[in-house]
Amino acid sequence: MDRFHGRDHKLIGKISENLQENIIYVREVLKDCSDLIQKEFHIGKEKETRVYLVYMDGLVNVDMIQESIVKPLLLEETKKEKANFDWGIIESADRKWISEMEDAVTGVLSGNTVLFIDGMDQAVTISTRFFPNRGVQTADQEAAMIGPKDSFNETLRINTALVRRRIRDTRLKVVQKQVGTRSRTDYALMYIEDLAPEAVVRQIQDEIDEICVDGVFDSGMLEQFLEKKYRTLFPMYQLTQRPDKTASGLMEGRVAVIVDNSPMAMLLPVTANVFFQASDDYYNRWETATFARILRYLSAFLAVGLPGFYVAIAGFHPEILPTPFLLALVSAREGVPFPVVVEVILMELAFELLREAGIRLPGQLGGTIGVVGGLIVGQAAVEAHLVSTIVVIVVALTAIASFSIPNEIFTGAFRLLKFFLIFMCAVWGLYGFFLGFLAVFLHLFQLESYGVPYMYPTTAKGDGKVWAFQDYVMRAPFCRMKLRPEFTRKGARRRQKEDENGR
Repeated sequence: MDRFHGRDHKLIGKISENLQENIIYVREVLKDCSDLIQKEFHIGKEKETRVYLVYMDGLVNVDMIQESIVKPLLLEETKKEKANFDWGIIESADRKWISEMEDAVTGVLSGNTVLFIDGMDQAVTISTRFFPNRGVQTADQEAAMIGPKDSFNETLRINTALVRRRIRDTRLKVVQKQVGTRSRTDYALMYIEDLAPEAVVRQIQDEIDEICVDGVFDSGMLEQFLEKKYRTLFPMYQLTQRPDKTASGLMEGRVAVIVDNSPMAMLLPVTANVFFQASDDYYNRWETATFARILRYLSAFLAVGLPGFYVAIAGFHPEILPTPFLLALVSAREGVPFPVVVEVILMELAFELLREAGIRLPGQLGGTIGVVGGLIVGQAAVEAHLVSTIVVIVVALTAIASFSIPNEIFTGAFRLLKFFLIFMCAVWGLYGFFLGFLAVFLHLFQLESYGVPYMYPTTAKGDGKVWAFQDYVMRAPFCRMKLRPEFTRKGARRRQKEDENGR
């Protein structure tokens, strides 16, 4: 009986009334799996009915199986006909009948327990999942001074529960499916029915369904499979580990994709300005939040353009500097054998090496390497006359500016763009500086995410433009933020009641 074939090893066939055939089939499909637990026993008053229980060790709650399934079956009188089968003896609310072998084997590999009964062409699958997890911990990548501290972990159901806890609305929908022909990774598509545009939800679902790959293990992998414009440095999806940020995105009409085994949720559509927004912007006073955002936008400009600007000024246009500063620059570069551009690139590459080393090393040791390594390398390079002190200051300011941006993936684009600006300035000076920024902005303005311009609300039109800028560089008081952004379905943009003036 060969019911298991095909290039992608797709399971075929229905469950047989002959229990022995089902046992042979399961053992053949899952052979050499030492973590597969199988139990055969008889139930009923006269012990006349054979049953076959199968589950995967390490993915289930063994105590629940013993107390809620095996023990009641052995103690109670049962009949093998489905119509007369006593559901009450199985002490689990999450159970269902299945007739396909594919559903049975997939259920076992997903942490469920499957019960085959002799003489029945269907089986019962009972939810007994108990995955190992590290619990709900503090967000380490998106730390906030005020507001919630919890973060997602690698368990899908815990992550959806953290979002559901914040939005107690029946219109919050959770569509759970699988992706990956071999990994069969669970993922959940979350959206609020009357806020998220139906066309966007359907497009996202269709794009995920079209993915044909053997395995997807993280939200980052799914993001790269979904990207249509992969020839861009800027992320087209927002990854976050914070449930409150995910819930806020859903309330704006966005869609969240949560992948099992990943501590990050993916939010879409996305615009450039969402990467400058931190969670505590909305838990702090609007004046403080606005000031912090202005600093972040300035930091983005410094992280991309400061090294190139220094190369352009020092290499091509020193005459625009005040005389005291020019003399200080010449004095600092005295004895340095390299041109300015080589000097800057050497220090930037040295800092990138230190940055990668600090990330890969264990926590406390990584921080020590970053601080001590930066001090030692910088001081030694200056004393050896390989670089000037001004270059060390420029590189340090660039690094500090990049760290102030709250999204690490978005910062990765700036890390590469600064080398592009350095090259442009090394060739054309200040002309290259402005041309480089012009090329970056032209690229940004032609990007869009599921119909939403990437540079929204800069490109907003009509009446919505006034409201859009209330949560851009400036964060207006909540009492004035009466409309949701462009992500929301048309006709559902108002989130606060109108005031006496009809606004």
